Amino acid sequence: MTMLTLVTGGAGFVGRPLAAALRARGERVRVFDLAAPAHDDDIQGSVTDAEAVRSAMSNVGSVFHLAGNAQLWARNPRMFDEVNNRGTEIVTAAALAARVQRFVHCASLTTLVGRKTPIGVSSADETTHVAIDDMLGAYPQSKGRADAAVRRAIDAGLDAITAIPTEPLGPGDHAMTPPTKMILDFARGATPAYIDCILNFVPTKSLADGLIAARDRGAVGERYIFGGENTPMAMLLEMIATRAGRAAPKTRLPYWVALAAGIVDTHIVAPVTNKPPAAPLTGVRLAGRRVSFSSEKAARELGWRAGSLSTALDETFSWFREEGLLALNDVTQLES
Repeated sequence: MTMLTLVTGGAGFVGRPLAAALRARGERVRVFDLAAPAHDDDIQGSVTDAEAVRSAMSNVGSVFHLAGNAQLWARNPRMFDEVNNRGTEIVTAAALAARVQRFVHCASLTTLVGRKTPIGVSSADETTHVAIDDMLGAYPQSKGRADAAVRRAIDAGLDAITAIPTEPLGPGDHAMTPPTKMILDFARGATPAYIDCILNFVPTKSLADGLIAARDRGAVGERYIFGGENTPMAMLLEMIATRAGRAAPKTRLPYWVALAAGIVDTHIVAPVTNKPPAAPLTGVRLAGRRVSFSSEKAARELGWRAGSLSTALDETFSWFREEGLLALNDVTQLES
């Protein structure tokens, strides 16, 4: 019987292009997701349900663990730990019991930035390690604990690799993860000011290729960053403005002003209004530390490089228009 490739969170923003890329290679794929099954081998369920996860591991050769809560704010911050940490503990335990041949864990770049990271320009790669208590909020800490769960599973015999994407970008982000929402808000003119930060995006199609390369060519226990160009916010805003047909915002907020606004928005406004903050405090803290990320290890050891940021933005803006998220007359002709 042909072994399956399991993708937890395979109906999500990153999971869909990964599952499509695996199927295009002729692999038999099982998506395990909260969403209703779209293929015969798919299973609906949560990574917090140990019995459902054990069922999903049946006849599985390799696992891509993508399922998680990727937002920077939640009404109940404990949900991050329940899904991202406890879910990973459940999935790794089931993978060990099923004796899967390869396990790829999708981590987070937010675990590479901490309170001790300088306010200003710095860099990070796979040798960067930040203590969990030093991470900048409930989401990064939950992902840090998930990373620790994977390391414990490796010590117990799991053949696992950790993939660390930068900020995924592309069409189909129905959950509106923070990078997509930020770009859409700027495109709509809903954000009149910005922080002078450095951003790094990875096109979702390129990320799918990177995750597969990690499984096929990565070394057990290693971490690989999958990122693209380190892009100053001012440059990104000009790229957005070109596609949105409106002027880029000119007001640059000092970090400490943005930090104060983030504190008020997260701890005062959001609890009162019961709406997500426009500027989550974790996001502001991360942006204030102008970190550039290196993917040279993935290039050197896996032969991987990210695709074009410009192309990913074009595809994202096309999707915005198709979904009615931007009025057609508000968007200029996309660059070729």
